[in-house]
Amino acid sequence: MTSKIKIKYTQLFINNEFIDSESGKKFPVINPATEEEIVQVSEGLKEDIDKAVKAAKEAFARGSEWRNLQPTQRAGLLNKLADLMERDAQQIGHIQTLENGKPFAHSAGETHMAAGVLRYYAGWCDKIHGQTIPTDDGSLVMTRKEPMGVAGQITPWNYPVMLFALKLGPALATGCTLVLKPAEQTPLCNLYIAALTKEAGFPAGVVNVVPGFGPTAGAALAEHPDVAKVAFTGSVAVGKSIMKASGSSNLKRVTLELGGKSPLIIFDDVDVDEAVKLAHDAIFNFSGQICIAAARTYVHSKIYDEFVEKSKKLAVKRILGDPFDPKTEQGPQVEKDMFEKVMGYIKTGDVEGATLVAGGKRHGNCGYFIQPTIFADVTDEMTIAKEEIFGPVQAILKFDKIEDVIERANKTTYGLGAGVLTKDINKALKFAQEIESGTVWVNQYASLMPQTPFGGFKQSGIGRELGAESLDYYLETKTISIKLASV
Repeated sequence: MTSKIKIKYTQLFINNEFIDSESGKKFPVINPATEEEIVQVSEGLKEDIDKAVKAAKEAFARGSEWRNLQPTQRAGLLNKLADLMERDAQQIGHIQTLENGKPFAHSAGETHMAAGVLRYYAGWCDKIHGQTIPTDDGSLVMTRKEPMGVAGQITPWNYPVMLFALKLGPALATGCTLVLKPAEQTPLCNLYIAALTKEAGFPAGVVNVVPGFGPTAGAALAEHPDVAKVAFTGSVAVGKSIMKASGSSNLKRVTLELGGKSPLIIFDDVDVDEAVKLAHDAIFNFSGQICIAAARTYVHSKIYDEFVEKSKKLAVKRILGDPFDPKTEQGPQVEKDMFEKVMGYIKTGDVEGATLVAGGKRHGNCGYFIQPTIFADVTDEMTIAKEEIFGPVQAILKFDKIEDVIERANKTTYGLGAGVLTKDINKALKFAQEIESGTVWVNQYASLMPQTPFGGFKQSGIGRELGAESLDYYLETKTISIKLASV
């Protein structure tokens, strides 16, 4: 359960150079499949964030090399970075799998998808423009779209390569510079990509990556007075802290993509075998460690028992183990704390009266592996139906009427994703229109593309990433009004 990959980058990346932290402190990165240390990484603290922000601010200054680039030149750099990521997709994938336990094929595939996101934003570089606006007094009024400045970006560990691209793409397409604080569990793949930004030709200071912990490096970035915008992906609790910190020294623009407890509604007119497979993938992919995982599976009472039984058969066949083995379908949870948290939810589900259908135990004696777990007879009041578990736990609930299930699905503080499976287009459209969710999938689940805006309702976040709309969160609109002389 090892990889022969050599880790090249373990320091902070500031101003196009790899350097040690000011304090000299380091922290271990752990392989969750073996519980062994991979390497020690430099730990960024406030003074390192200050240094990175200073570099980003200087790179953004008027007259700098970066500000003097034409839009097509920025596009060229983004496309070059995408080329390099595709060239090194196997290596980046290996590093990510070592860090977070994602099956290698998924990690390598994520890198290719992330390159596609960068190409999408490269295409936007020369298409960001203002308007001319007619006025009653005959003035010539126009608007300009201008980059905000230094963007502070904080990413999680579950999709560290894709989320790097999601945040880097719009920031650089609009002309901002950035300081990124990766999750402490997965800094290595982000540091590798940081090296590729230098190889691609980005000027010094445009992209900076400072590994560290949320309460220190993350808080310093969110509070920094020279950071104009913060983009964060993670939990609701931390998102609220980020938002509070972002208003402490200045009024930063904030984009938050937070948690979810997404419902998947399955009507009785579906092909049950297909629905079981789709629902299985929607919760068990990457060990359930996905913000849009279908954590509440509502199944019509007419097919409920059949659905539960077939779901059990599929779950017990799921292959857990070495994430570098091509046969492996499910790797470990990312770390010991998450492993224990998920096991705690499984115990709570059992205590509160849900029926344990499959799994519920640790897999093996080494690594943070949890068996695919299924609970039936789940009610809306149970903890496993209300709280985000972020693990391989499928809660299957029963329903009869569409009006009832929509009301139940909406009874949550979250609103990130939702899905519905049915052959009745009227039911599908009614659900899609009435569900309180940022994204709704019909007869599919978790399909995300660079062109489609992604974000949440309610406590699942603020703002949107992906799609053209995401660019607006890195731009200021300037209005220019010109009084014309009479002819």
